[in-house]
Amino acid sequence: MPKINGNEIRPGNVLEHNGGLWSAIKVDHVKPGKGGAFAQVELRNLRNGSKLNERFRSADKVEQVRLEQKDQQFLYESEGMLVFMDTETYEQIELPADILGDRRIFLQDGMTVVIEYYDAEALNATLPQKVTCKVVETEPVIKGQTAAKSFKPAILDNGFKIMVPPFVGQDEDIIVNTETMDYSERA
Repeated sequence: MPKINGNEIRPGNVLEHNGGLWSAIKVDHVKPGKGGAFAQVELRNLRNGSKLNERFRSADKVEQVRLEQKDQQFLYESEGMLVFMDTETYEQIELPADILGDRRIFLQDGMTVVIEYYDAEALNATLPQKVTCKVVETEPVIKGQTAAKSFKPAILDNGFKIMVPPFVGQDEDIIVNTETMDYSERA
């Protein structure tokens, strides 16, 4: 595994640190008035989800881990486990439903999800950045209200509550950004 300097750490990097695998969530480069510069890094453990704040000086060496990414198709959910199928080998794997966290609500049948592996262990799953959902409940469109930059509440077909522009009506399909969990555009 390649070693990188502490000041080369970027958000999204996966590092081997203190005997565990950690993902860098937030990185702040600090140059104090006295002393050397360092990177203040917020890390999340990929196995148990715990968080850690760590300082890395530019002289510190950390091992960067490359995870293997595979496209897997979501098949169904059974007893708190999500069943995925490898699109190349047709092998099925089961992962705990909490691997997706809050974004679990946007998982749809047949959706292709990127699962990251370290050796044979599945550590992370990423949904497509944009998914299409149907608005099942919202206030009616009011003429003349589209000029101002305002939003109104809506409920999607998966039960998720979201803020949408005033021109979006009931039974319309919209595209939701799964990273920010916000309205993106009309479908």
